[in-house]
Amino acid sequence: MSSHREAPVRRVAAPDILARKGGTPIVCLTAYTAPMADLLDEHCDLLLVGDSVGMVIHGLPNTVGVTLDMMILHGQAVMRGSRRAMVVVDLPFGSYEGSAEVAYDNAARVMKETGCSAVKVEAGPTVAANIEYMVRRGIPVMGHVGLRPQAVMVEGGFKAKGKGGEERRLILEEARAAADAGAFAVVVEGVAEGLAREITQDIAVPTIGIGASAGCDGQILVTDDMLGLFDWTPKFVRRYGDIRGEIAKAVAAYAEDVRNRTFPGPAEIYFAKAG
Repeated sequence: MSSHREAPVRRVAAPDILARKGGTPIVCLTAYTAPMADLLDEHCDLLLVGDSVGMVIHGLPNTVGVTLDMMILHGQAVMRGSRRAMVVVDLPFGSYEGSAEVAYDNAARVMKETGCSAVKVEAGPTVAANIEYMVRRGIPVMGHVGLRPQAVMVEGGFKAKGKGGEERRLILEEARAAADAGAFAVVVEGVAEGLAREITQDIAVPTIGIGASAGCDGQILVTDDMLGLFDWTPKFVRRYGDIRGEIAKAVAAYAEDVRNRTFPGPAEIYFAKAG
């Protein structure tokens, strides 16, 4: 018998993403399931298991209700479905903002139980110290500044950021603090285009834009938005497909065939052998 084994594929890692600063743009999308991860893996440098899973998959009104167990479950699925892309898992609301020790324990649990390559945190004013604590102890961390979905209760909704002087200054400071703390990349979401460019030029690690600027070092979208699975999408989303429409047509055709008794047909039915 042949002892040939398929050559292992090396996953993209944090140093690879960091090295892309100012180079070829980094391609990122969200993934929550193994089949979707399998489809995206060939084309993406990084797959984010975002806490947006709470809204996209579980129908929650925002990301605040997402739990650590949910993130681990979906992280495991995405790891099974991918081979090459770096997989980053969001730490959900309430799992990292307090003590550095708790943040580390939760991040370590996510990495152990999923096998992912890094975690992501929303880098609010008190989070930089926790990023540094985790990085010093072997946890690669991605930051996130600008529109922070986990702060929706404080902000009163999902609002573009960085249009005013003081808010602009605070976001730039948070991006600098995350990078200085050791984050290997920073997501910049929902900010004025000029601010996104300024952050990209100012910090030494790659910026991943979403509703930000083409001048960022990479881009990310929620895959389900980009594929057209929802009637409404944010301003910053470009739809590359109409999967919702295709599903609707397919289901309508199936329902018609069932009601007309044309499904199942001979090709889909098992018959007993003669004799």
